[in-house]
Amino acid sequence: MLFSHTSFIGIDPTAGREPFTFAALDPDCRLLALDTGELDDVLAFVGGQEAATVAVNAPCAPNIGLVKKELEAQSLTPGYRRGAEMRMAEYELRQRGILVSPTPGRAESCPEWMQLGFMLYRKLAGMGFQPYPADRVGAAQNASHQWLETHPHAAFCALLGQLPLSKPTLEGRLQRQLFLYERGVGIQDPMDFFEEITRHRLVKGILPLELIYTPEQLDALIAAYSAYVAANKPGEILFIGAKEEGRIALPVGELKERY
Repeated sequence: MLFSHTSFIGIDPTAGREPFTFAALDPDCRLLALDTGELDDVLAFVGGQEAATVAVNAPCAPNIGLVKKELEAQSLTPGYRRGAEMRMAEYELRQRGILVSPTPGRAESCPEWMQLGFMLYRKLAGMGFQPYPADRVGAAQNASHQWLETHPHAAFCALLGQLPLSKPTLEGRLQRQLFLYERGVGIQDPMDFFEEITRHRLVKGILPLELIYTPEQLDALIAAYSAYVAANKPGEILFIGAKEEGRIALPVGELKERY
C-alpha cells in the first residue's frame, strides 16, 4: 500500500564526528534532505514525516550462531568455528564475493557503528515502526512506518552487477553518484563536475568537489533508494540471510553467483 506524503529515508551510522548521515527521497524519488547529525537529529527528522520507509545501513541484531552450526555440520572436525562469527546474511554475501563486515554474537563486542545501529532500531520500534514488510496480523495500522536493514556496498554490487570502484576514491564516488542519477534518483548530476574543470583549475588543483557526494552521503542515498524500491516495487526487493537474526534487503530481483 502506498501512502501520501511518504518519505523514503536512508540512514548510515558511522563512528565519525557526526555519527549519522541520512538522506530522504520523496514519492517521485527526488532528494528531500541530505544531512548529518546525532541520533536525536535523525529521530527528529524521521518523526516529522507523515509516513516513512526507513532503510538502515547497519545490522539489526548480533548473530545467533547459525553460521557456526552450518559450518560445523559441513566439517568433519568437531567444534569447527573458523569464519563462523557472522550472521547468515553476511556469510551468504561473502560466498558470492561481496565482502561485508561480520557481526559478532554479543552486542558489546560489536564496533561502535553497529551499536549505534542497534540503538537506532530500538528507537524506531519505540516510535511505532514495523519491520518491512509489515504484513503481520496487527501490523497493518503501522504499515505507513516501516524499517528495513540494507547494506550499501552489497546494494551497489548487486545493482551494478560487479564490484564497484573503491568508495573513498574520486572515481568510486563518481561511479556511485552517476549510477544513482541514471536510476532516476533526483540528485546532482555528477557529469557537471567535468564541465567545471578547466586546464587552469587542474593545474592549480582547484576541483569542484562540492558537486560530488561524500562516501557517507552516497551510502545514505543508496539506502534511501532501497527504501524507495521496497515501498514502490516490492517485487524488486531481495532478502538475504535468516529472518531470526536479521536479513539484509537489496533492491534487486536476484543476485549473481559471484561478484
